Amino acid sequence: MSSNGIGRLTGKVAIVTGAGSRGEVVGNGQATALLFAREGCKVLLVDSEEENLSRTLKKISEQGGEASFYVGDVSKESDCQKMVELAVNAYGHLNILHNNVGVGGSGTVVEVEVGQWDHVMDVNVKSMMLTSKYAIPKIASCGGGAVINISSISAIRPRGLTPYTVSKGAVIALTKAMAVDHAADKVRVNCILPGPIFSSMTSAKMTEEVRELRRKSSPMGIEGSPMDIANAALYLAGDESRWVTGISLIVDGGVSLMSPQR
Repeated sequence: MSSNGIGRLTGKVAIVTGAGSRGEVVGNGQATALLFAREGCKVLLVDSEEENLSRTLKKISEQGGEASFYVGDVSKESDCQKMVELAVNAYGHLNILHNNVGVGGSGTVVEVEVGQWDHVMDVNVKSMMLTSKYAIPKIASCGGGAVINISSISAIRPRGLTPYTVSKGAVIALTKAMAVDHAADKVRVNCILPGPIFSSMTSAKMTEEVRELRRKSSPMGIEGSPMDIANAALYLAGDESRWVTGISLIVDGGVSLMSPQR
């Protein structure tokens, strides 16, 4: 256990996809991996770029945690199978799968290209099916655990990002279906719906003016951070949520309560 945590995940092993981070701004997946490790969890970090994973691994090592990484494409079945095998071979078992990988997608059904549509669905939906296909049997075999899928408030509050909105809505449906399918094996499946988060995915194109508009869109008047998502994931991953499955946990500062700005 890291000296910074209280050991809420001590003895557990997790796979966190999308755990890399571009530059110095922390991403949602990186924040979750850091928090899991801080709480005593051994973490296999998964992303498509080694450089981004190396940053996360370095931070975990500096805080006294234990982790390793796998460079792969979670929209490919063979890579998903390999990452689960690697986690089990390295750490002996698997308790938690955190599906964080995702891409954006804008436009209406009239405007979007079929190739773009397929790419968004492959990365945002098919990847979660594939990782779960291989991870759930391993989680079940050691007495159960948790799968956490990252959706978005866009799934319940459409705003001109139809491919993205549809994919994130599918994540909610997938979460509920898997929660029913695997409840008897004590595998809990839940999803998180983040609101406007300032992360490595958004920082490159985010001016201060835009950030201020995002703050004003929240009834609380504040912007979300990747740690807000990580803290929600920690609850869903740990034993405190042992009787919680199939839920969509909205973490957005109340943004989804407001009427969308068109």
